[in-house]
Amino acid sequence: MDKYEALRKFFGHSAFREGQEEIVDNILGGRDCLCVMPTGAGKSLCYQVPALMMSGTSIVISPLISLMQWQVGDLIENGISAAYINSSLESSEYFDICRRAAAGELKIIYVAPERLETESFLRLCECLEIPLVAVDEAHCVSHWGQDFRPSYLKISYFIRSLKNRPTVAAFTATATDTVKSDIERLLELKSPFSITTGFDRPNLFYEVRTPESKDAELLSVIKSVSGAIVYCSTRKNVESVGAMLSRNGIKTAVYHAGFSADKRKAAQEDFLHDRADVIVATNAFGMGIDKSNVPLVVHYNVPKDLESYYQEAGRAGRDGSPARCIMLYSKSDIALAKFMIEHSHEELSLKEQSELKKRDHIRLKKMISYCEAKDCLRGEILRYFGEKAPRRCGHCGNCLSDYDDITLEAQKILSCVYRLKQRNKSEGLPVICSVLTGSRDRAIIEKGYNTLSTYGIMKESERVLQIAEHLVNEGYIELCGKDRLCALTSQADELIKSKGTVMMRLGKSQKKTADSKKHFPTENKELFEMLRELRRKTAESLGVPPYVVFSDASLWDMCSILPKNHDEFLQVSGVGTRKAERYGKKFLAVINEYSKKIGSHF
Repeated sequence: MDKYEALRKFFGHSAFREGQEEIVDNILGGRDCLCVMPTGAGKSLCYQVPALMMSGTSIVISPLISLMQWQVGDLIENGISAAYINSSLESSEYFDICRRAAAGELKIIYVAPERLETESFLRLCECLEIPLVAVDEAHCVSHWGQDFRPSYLKISYFIRSLKNRPTVAAFTATATDTVKSDIERLLELKSPFSITTGFDRPNLFYEVRTPESKDAELLSVIKSVSGAIVYCSTRKNVESVGAMLSRNGIKTAVYHAGFSADKRKAAQEDFLHDRADVIVATNAFGMGIDKSNVPLVVHYNVPKDLESYYQEAGRAGRDGSPARCIMLYSKSDIALAKFMIEHSHEELSLKEQSELKKRDHIRLKKMISYCEAKDCLRGEILRYFGEKAPRRCGHCGNCLSDYDDITLEAQKILSCVYRLKQRNKSEGLPVICSVLTGSRDRAIIEKGYNTLSTYGIMKESERVLQIAEHLVNEGYIELCGKDRLCALTSQADELIKSKGTVMMRLGKSQKKTADSKKHFPTENKELFEMLRELRRKTAESLGVPPYVVFSDASLWDMCSILPKNHDEFLQVSGVGTRKAERYGKKFLAVINEYSKKIGSHF
């Protein structure tokens, strides 16, 4: 079996995504890897495919029990022999897994980092051929990562204890250069193949709103979707927001670290199994969610940094379906975030606390800049992570709302001020605008301003003065003296050189509405709902979350392809051999019945 056959047979994909094949090839070649890939980009497949092709049992180190359970359940559903070892197991379950592993029956074992030091697990590893150790959420090893976990520092000791050193592959969704260096050093990676794939998630629609009432705004966006995660900064907010949604008839689960383990598990299960449409949670729910069909993530409060926001917002649309990420921003969020920073890292030394708090305040400023940005929100995120970004993505709240890109007009106005300066002249805004619009006023002609290269270059524009006043307010033009003559600032010099973007809020008559719904699939929506209901019933009978049966992306693909037989069903994205055999007849029956109904059965 080669990698393409494994990809098709077990995961139902005909091709690898960006970066996946390179990682798979390097792991199969025995080289350590350090991989930074965005949430939803398919990190797990990068180590699962090699694990299937290598002899022996691969170990995956993962930080959260719930995440292990869901991923192992998904692997088993795809016909892959896998298990997890953590504190949730009964003794009999643990020994059964050890027996199966020792007998060579398991290809992948997920394990919590705390288990790596236990004598029983180390004894088990002595009996195994371990070709690969994959470290998920690898940023947890670094003090400078947003989710530092001391147990991750023991991973290198565990790897050294094995009789033969395996290939080691580290994966994370977000990591600065400092964190990447820490991962390589602390996990003792040997000349690793390092890759950072693009941070862009084209299927996500980013938006920042500043409503008068967050509760009213939240209700309005929640009611438009079937499934959402709402993040709050405090346990108190989680409970109050959850109660508010429940009072308004929305099936809501709540989750924070102050609840008992049983209550947290029940909340997770209700959300995963679609018994709750919404889960309201603190960031304690952050890494623990692997649900692929989440169409909306709302941040009720501003998180402390863009790394956290990117990772939490990235829980939306993991299956590639269109999804929305909405920030509900208010100035009071800033004070709350600063308070939480000042009361963080208390387990560390005073020196370490000081360093990390300073870092956190710098990160918070970047987060606030995102919330108050007038430029493209996608661009703000991509540039933060060191990527080039388009001036306008055309698919975020700022690009499609009430801001307009006036960079070109601004450059023309600033150039006019500059051309006058070259003639040792200074004028006020009214004269500048008259020159730009090609006025035939006698004073303009007598001063020879009609010979300027900028004369008349904005004669078609109806808002020259409005833009010019905006440039004054934004610090590009300074009005000097009692005559309020225009002078350029250093900020203007940069813009004239085509460095930067200027955005301006449009007037009410010009306001555009952000219609993110047009980016959602519309083809055969009735069939989609029929398939969704069949998926729910199927999952319920099996006791698994609906997305484990098929993702929303797979259902939409069925609606597009309208497969009529087993072979065509296998062409649906995310449908592998096991799932086609297990569910094909039921889903094909619904699709064929629908096709007959609309008169398009082939």
